Amino acid sequence: MSQNREFFLRKLHSLLGVIPVGIFLLVHLGVNYFSVRGEESYNQAVAFMEGLPMRYAMEIFVIFLPILFHAIYGLYIAFQARHNTGTYSYFRNWMFRLQRTTGVITLIFVAWHVWETRIAAALGQEVNFDMMADIVANPVALIAYIIGITATTFHFANGLWSFAITWGITVSPRSQQISTYVTLGVFVLLTYVGIRSILAFV
Repeated sequence: MSQNREFFLRKLHSLLGVIPVGIFLLVHLGVNYFSVRGEESYNQAVAFMEGLPMRYAMEIFVIFLPILFHAIYGLYIAFQARHNTGTYSYFRNWMFRLQRTTGVITLIFVAWHVWETRIAAALGQEVNFDMMADIVANPVALIAYIIGITATTFHFANGLWSFAITWGITVSPRSQQISTYVTLGVFVLLTYVGIRSILAFV
């Protein structure tokens, strides 16, 4: 019974990492990329997202609760996992270890980002270009954002590889190899978008 429950929880953890958490990440990066086009474009994009109907309900049930479950169960997986990179330094063993490490970094980064933006907004501060520019004006904060963005995009991209196996999409070694190249491309693209966006606030 416990094995069936763990199997179900791992499948749910994998699914929520892509839908809806992964989709939210893509949307969030897309909105942030408007910063590259200037302050006005970014503020308009943010205002559009802020004006969506039932925004608070969507944030709670489509974003925060799935992220919370994915994070809590992900921490359980990370700290009970047996890493064998010291003995078997194969590529996938290292990806397994990095997935767990970046998961922890991502959790810390997301918590900090929410504190700096959503909590600040709840306390009356406006979420706009100036807010982000003020945050990353601190070089330490800028470096932390770059590290956090890179960890998040890696965790998502590498998680897609695991998701495809968990859900029986890539079964053969050949399909898994192709998936490796595809997810590597996803990582590079999303990291570029994320870092290019944050640098636009500097």
